[in-house]
Amino acid sequence: MIRARSIGALAVAIALAFSGPAFAQAEEVAKPDPVVESRLKALGEELRCLVCQNQTIADSSAPLAVDLRNQIRAQIAQGRSDSQIRDYMVERYGDFVLYRPPFKATTALLWVGPFALVALGVGIFLVTVRRRRAGATENREEVSAKRRDELQKLLADRGGDSA
Repeated sequence: MIRARSIGALAVAIALAFSGPAFAQAEEVAKPDPVVESRLKALGEELRCLVCQNQTIADSSAPLAVDLRNQIRAQIAQGRSDSQIRDYMVERYGDFVLYRPPFKATTALLWVGPFALVALGVGIFLVTVRRRRAGATENREEVSAKRRDELQKLLADRGGDSA
């Protein structure tokens, strides 16, 4: 029993020892330049984190996002303009890296797809509702006809008994 506890405690200690780096954040820049950082933030808000996909690289803490921010810093230090940096990222990673990709043939599905899916869902809903209503109306008429026949039979039976 004691041995099992000590093995369990050892396993927990090893897991804790190796989990530290998982929670550590990379120190990107020791003394950031405010001008560079403001440009980086503006560009980072326009670029999608390729790992997270629902965050910008400015908001993401994924290692790839850190690398992309460092690439942007390096390009800013080289004197490149924002549009040159954006074009470089698109050339390297495709239009998907842009948080708001331009509307063109290759990205049309990104822009039109959600609206098409909503329209398809509404269409399916309307067809289903119409079919159910038609089926319910037919059932009511069928039940009404059966009920009428039953009532007429009951009345006919009662009428024959009293005479």
